[in-house]
Amino acid sequence: MRYTVYLSGEIHSDWRDQIKRAINQNGLPIDVLTPNTNHESSDGCATEILGPETSDFWTDHKSAKMNTMRHMTAIKRADIVIVRFGNKYRQWNAAFDAGFAIANGKSLIVEHAPELTHPLKEIDACAHAVAENTEQVIETLKYLCLDY
Repeated sequence: MRYTVYLSGEIHSDWRDQIKRAINQNGLPIDVLTPNTNHESSDGCATEILGPETSDFWTDHKSAKMNTMRHMTAIKRADIVIVRFGNKYRQWNAAFDAGFAIANGKSLIVEHAPELTHPLKEIDACAHAVAENTEQVIETLKYLCLDY
């Protein structure tokens, strides 16, 4: 079986690269989809493509709509959605993606540090696996790809 996996969540560490490397090194039958992880490009995509705005509200609004189109399409295409919550910022986007994945019946793997267990308890309750680190996510993917 081949899986399509969407990697959602924080963009301030190399966790996506770790997962992609592990997929390649282990020859896992997984295709990876990602959001735009370049902060400036993500924030400015709509004004870059559709033209500038006079207020920050409309700049953010246009780019958020364009990015949401990308995220929702990728989540709908995915078999498995992995959402990583980092410690540095409050990640409303990651929580939204997790909820959207759950609402669309996607298999969900959540990764976060133990100190985020309480604030993420409702998301964790809906997840199929809750990992504390990226290595646990990688081991979960390896398990899912085993051919018995």
